[in-house]
Amino acid sequence: MSSDTPSYTYEQAGVSIDAGNRLVKAIGPLVKATMRPGADGEIGGFGGFFDPKAAGYMDPLLVAGNDGVGTKLKLAIDTDRHDTVGIDLVAMCVNDLIVQGAEPLFFLDYFATGKLENGVAERVIAGIANGCKQAGCALIGGETAEMPGMYAAGDYDLAGFCVGAVERGEQLTGERVAPGHILLGLASSGVHSNGFSLVRRLAEDKGWKLDRPALFDQDRLLIETLLEPTRIYVKTLLPLVRDGLIDAMAHITGGGLLENIPRVLPEGAHAEVEADGWDQPGLMAFLQAQGNIEPGEMARTFNCGVGMVLAVAPSKVELVRSRLEDAGEQVLAVGRIVEGDKGCTVRGSRGTWSAKDDWEAVHLG
Repeated sequence: MSSDTPSYTYEQAGVSIDAGNRLVKAIGPLVKATMRPGADGEIGGFGGFFDPKAAGYMDPLLVAGNDGVGTKLKLAIDTDRHDTVGIDLVAMCVNDLIVQGAEPLFFLDYFATGKLENGVAERVIAGIANGCKQAGCALIGGETAEMPGMYAAGDYDLAGFCVGAVERGEQLTGERVAPGHILLGLASSGVHSNGFSLVRRLAEDKGWKLDRPALFDQDRLLIETLLEPTRIYVKTLLPLVRDGLIDAMAHITGGGLLENIPRVLPEGAHAEVEADGWDQPGLMAFLQAQGNIEPGEMARTFNCGVGMVLAVAPSKVELVRSRLEDAGEQVLAVGRIVEGDKGCTVRGSRGTWSAKDDWEAVHLG
């Protein structure tokens, strides 16, 4: 090698292998704290093992899902609040599994940034581990990608992947739902992880003071209410699912009530949602007022205070309500299933909005 030729290193190009190794070492105890029956390996290998038989399953169907946090991340980055977005990441995946009757078993994350710095990755992954513990699933691996030139300084992105299991024949497909079923809702913890492009647009246009007490909750800063992590419903719902008390569930994410409920309905079943059946949370009322948002737009953009909708046979409603309230959930009266075209209608004192023919195009097109 010529002495006149400069010697290049990966670190000079912006990637520090040592920083990545330090991160793996730092998060080791966090990962170990999420171990559960079926997962007891150490992080750092090329893949993570999971033994469904050790988890107690005889003939399991595996259910997989992946998701992200969306532009809620940008709000967290701009305000240097990184400790709870990992919970959001896990919640968006595991809540999608429980609605199919599946117990989340293991989780993998992907963290990508321009440069590892200031302990941000550790804070984010600590949140992921927290979410995994809340959901009862093991964090068995992941990927941390340092990619200079791909992300602006301080920016990062997250993705999560989760696998769950349900015994064959016990999966929830919505086929048991029929006219007469009652729709119960579980209260959301806030905006969850959908609609933040609109939230951020309002914050900018209206000049919100994020570090001041919220107008609707003087005991909390506005930024704290906006970044409140997505509620994880797994541990409260799984026992009821296994006892056969719930016939279908819809996780209320992008598309809101209007477009998510039809995803778990069979043909000939139509969801009628009575919007006056529960009180709109202060945060939702604030967003609607600040943006002069039409009620129909609210119903397909935000969860409107309902994070999960359950379809329950009338004879089981009171038992389901009682058990969920005993488990700490706030149970809401959402509506009912009637005979009609597969879809959803939301009615309230301010109008009526429907989603029928276009919901499949929205979600499958």
